[in-house]
Amino acid sequence: MKDQDGGIYYFPFPDNKRVRMYVRKWKGNIEFRLWSTDDDQLWEEHGWVPHEAVLQAAEMYSGKTFDPEQVYDIRIARAVIRDEMQQEEAGGG
Repeated sequence: MKDQDGGIYYFPFPDNKRVRMYVRKWKGNIEFRLWSTDDDQLWEEHGWVPHEAVLQAAEMYSGKTFDPEQVYDIRIARAVIRDEMQQEEAGGG
């Protein structure tokens, strides 16, 4: 999906459309940034997170109920970025 400002995103919690995970490809790496309708400060506080940092966090959360790799899903991010690139190439971006 893409918003009016041109940011591409997916819903990391499919049942909660008030939270978006923005993704971008920056200097060859995929980065994530969380946004929430309910938290005005989240966008500024969160910043762009490289996928490598997600992997490091996943190690720290191993065995716990929260799994960063599910929220910061690299497969979905790649698919969203790929779809956006294809739309731009087709003249629809």
